[in-house]
Amino acid sequence: MRWSLTEHPASVGESYTEHMGVAFRFGGKLLLASLACLAHGLLPFMFVTTGSSTVRALYGEMVTHRRRDAAPQGERAT
Repeated sequence: MRWSLTEHPASVGESYTEHMGVAFRFGGKLLLASLACLAHGLLPFMFVTTGSSTVRALYGEMVTHRRRDAAPQGERAT
């Protein structure tokens, strides 16, 4: 198994730095959504759709705004 910092980013049409920025932004949004979900667990009237709407928006962004090249043999482009 070959380990590379640039192989996966290149497979989605990004440089290493671009991919890191996108991943950090997605992670930050997911972190905020997870906090909203935890608050919703305690206070069900708060953040009723925040978690699911965040996941839907991020999924839509990932699918529609990325160029997907053929992934290397044995790997999936995610």
